[in-house]
Amino acid sequence: HVQLVESGGGLVQAGGSLRLSCTVSGLSFGQCAMNWFRQAPGKEREAVAFLDSDGSSRYADSVKGRFTTSQDGAKNTFYLEMNDLKPEDTGMYYCAAGYGNASPNYWGQGTQVTVS
Repeated sequence: HVQLVESGGGLVQAGGSLRLSCTVSGLSFGQCAMNWFRQAPGKEREAVAFLDSDGSSRYADSVKGRFTTSQDGAKNTFYLEMNDLKPEDTGMYYCAAGYGNASPNYWGQGTQVTVS
């Protein structure tokens, strides 16, 4: 049974930081890729960050230089470090696991990020 459990969202002032966590179970951690998406009210879901199993990563232009994705194999957890947050970063953030560049198969429950 695959499960992705997210945490770390919250309310923060503009310029602040948050770190989202996504703990994975039921998947081969070292082989999966992790996607981070967000969805603001009334807007389409957008890809924010991607971390492949080989350590390569990519980011949406809107978050480059501010967001960083990483992983801790000992904890089976992926992270999205978000710095210099802006009001336009507000939304529900989801982690989603898959393999390589294929569409992710497994999704977390989402965590709300609100930047005032």
